[in-house]
Amino acid sequence: MAGFTLNSNSFNGQVPLENVYHDFGAGGGNKSPDLSWSGAPEGTKSFMIICHDPDAPGPGGWWHWCACDIPAEVSSLSTGDSTTAMPSGTIELKNSYGSAGYGGSCPPPGDEAHPYHLTIFALKTDKLGIDAGASPAMMLFVASEHIIGKAGVTAFYAR
Repeated sequence: MAGFTLNSNSFNGQVPLENVYHDFGAGGGNKSPDLSWSGAPEGTKSFMIICHDPDAPGPGGWWHWCACDIPAEVSSLSTGDSTTAMPSGTIELKNSYGSAGYGGSCPPPGDEAHPYHLTIFALKTDKLGIDAGASPAMMLFVASEHIIGKAGVTAFYAR
């Protein structure tokens, strides 16, 4: 969708340490990145966010963040909002680490830099009708018929 854009002051180019996972020797702050978006398509009733690393070991990559039912009037999130200050009604699913909300970048030591694709989707529905126990695959499946636009940013990280 032309005109629909996603921006971050910190999560662009390279993943900053504040957005890196805090465990497995990664030593980051594990805070969700700041985001702002504009130009959502007409008819947008909610937003959905995913952050995915397709190069993670194992099939299907690694889900770092999956959130849906973000109200249409919201156009930004501050650093660290995941699990602490998300807009009312937002549902955050479990990430691949097994915890709800954002889980930072943590590629295996020695790997080439992994891409972390952060995508926001504009949806033509207020609610997806899923709960926090749904899988990322189920969220994307349910959302597929409601997507009217998407925008994204990609940042890279290696350790």
